[in-house]
Parts: sequence; structure tokens; C-alpha cells
Amino acid sequence: MTTIILVIHTIIAVLLVGIVLLQKSEGGGLGLGGGSVSGFLSARGSANFLTRTTAWLATLFFITSLTLVVLSANNKRLDIVPPTPSGFIPPVNNIVPTAPIPAVPEPSVPVGQ
Repeated sequence: MTTIILVIHTIIAVLLVGIVLLQKSEGGGLGLGGGSVSGFLSARGSANFLTRTTAWLATLFFITSLTLVVLSANNKRLDIVPPTPSGFIPPVNNIVPTAPIPAVPEPSVPVGQ
């Protein structure tokens, strides 16, 4: 499920970048240029179409982002047990160790030297 949404999210991101780059900027930098669009749509109609498409793609991008966050929060592993200072290892996934954990001997310090 996460993989499918991630692929859709990536496609939406690429389309969103492409649509934003197609729009005519106010300063005349990146965009289609100053000429008119002949045959397909008028200049005003294409701007309206690109603006609406950008809004829809941005909404879909936001929704898929939130969905991926919710799915990743639900997939966290809960069976990770931190080590305890006493050396006792609690059973994980109902597996109990068969051999006892050997005790660590105290270091012997020679007295009187």
C-alpha cells in the first residue's frame, strides 16, 4: 500500500513541477514566452487551466503526503526491547532463551601489594 501511494506521490510531484514551469511568470522569465497560444487555448484560458491544474495537483500532493505520514507512523516496530542493566533479556516474540545467561565474575584485586 505504501509503495503504491509513494509512486503516485512521485508522479504528482513531477507533474506539479512541470505545470509550474509551464506557467508564464510575471517577470517574463521561465514560461512559454510572450507569444500567444494559437489553436489550443487562448492566453487567458491556458492560464486559467494551468492555475486550476496546479491547485488540484498541490491538493493531491498534500493528501498523499499526509497519507504517507500516517502509514509510516502505523508501521513502527514495537518489539524492540532496550537492554536492561541487570543482564536479564526479556523474551521477544514469545521466544524464551533456553540457556541461562552466565554471571560475570567480579574482578579479583590482590590485597596488600
